[in-house]
Amino acid sequence: MTLRKGEKMTISIQEHMAIDVCPGPIQPIKQISDYFPRFPRGLPPTAAPAISRTGSLHSSTSQPSSLMPSETQREDEDIDRVFGAMATPSKKEEEPEVEGYDSDDSTTLGTLDFSLLYDQENNALHCTINKAKGLKPMDHNGLADPYVKLHLLPGASKANKLRTKTLRNTLNPVWNETLTYYGITDEDMVRKTLRISVCDEDKFRHNEFIGETRIPLKKLKPNQTKNFNICLEKQLPIDKTEDKSLEERGRIMISLKYSSQKAGLLIGIVRCAHLASMDANGFSDPYVKTYLKPDVDKKSKHKTAVKKKTLNPEFNEEFFYEIKHCDLTKKTLEVTVWDYDIGKSNDFIGGVTLGINAKGERLKHWFDCLKNKDKKIERWHTLTNELPGSVLSD
Repeated sequence: MTLRKGEKMTISIQEHMAIDVCPGPIQPIKQISDYFPRFPRGLPPTAAPAISRTGSLHSSTSQPSSLMPSETQREDEDIDRVFGAMATPSKKEEEPEVEGYDSDDSTTLGTLDFSLLYDQENNALHCTINKAKGLKPMDHNGLADPYVKLHLLPGASKANKLRTKTLRNTLNPVWNETLTYYGITDEDMVRKTLRISVCDEDKFRHNEFIGETRIPLKKLKPNQTKNFNICLEKQLPIDKTEDKSLEERGRIMISLKYSSQKAGLLIGIVRCAHLASMDANGFSDPYVKTYLKPDVDKKSKHKTAVKKKTLNPEFNEEFFYEIKHCDLTKKTLEVTVWDYDIGKSNDFIGGVTLGINAKGERLKHWFDCLKNKDKKIERWHTLTNELPGSVLSD
């Protein structure tokens, strides 16, 4: 090619590509788009990169074998100056989301808003589940079908568990639902912990755990509502070292009254709460038996009616034992709860013993009855799976 005086040598892209693949030091084959950079919308093209590109073209034309890595680096730096300011922030925006999801479960499992109230007079614990926010997606559609489950620890009974309704296809459910535990004593408030779990309901497989939190009941003050807004945590292990002989099987409310007029003891079986389920349907058919022992003539047995398919039966039945007041110090009241079954032996649910040889609330209840004649005294008592006395079967 001959050049006139004053003319600069020009070269086509095709010729330049051919030069790059000629024998010599192996260079990366450039793409067409390298020579026509696209600028972001709203960013005016600057002359510096274009001049640098032209300079590199002339350099390649005049000395094809002398394209050194340092010149390639300068080209990359030119591009970085133009796009770097915009590329860097996008990385910073994406990184925290990934790191937060992997390293901090409190941001991924969600938060739960609820309140607790201990009604000391009525021995009730009211748990109001308000709402959850930002729950972890559990279903293929990126949502969940959440519900809340309550469980008093320690306690292995299924009857210790209460749950809200299920809300469909949401990560920000609003329940505004109050669940109540009955028969909660001051002793329970000192040693019990409330476990609150959020789960995802699945129709065709096992329900999935989302997150939980645990509140020691000793944090609550009687008759004062305490509000919570807590980040959910991973599932924590449950202590299984507790004494199995003292496994809780529910609560029973008993009333005692010594009648001076009738010269006898009036025992009221008011109600039971949170009984252990004994049947395959998740319920029981409970009834209550009472004995006043020692019972030489075996005439002290009384039995309530059977309440079908319930774990929270109300009986409101009274039994009378004719006995001198002074003899009550030698007697023991045994109360047992049973599950009625047709065609087979009835199942023992739980029992409690009141008397001079009892301890704690059971002893105090009996003592208050002896001390306060003609006054009805009602108390909640915990049922255990330990059979009182010699009662081995129904």
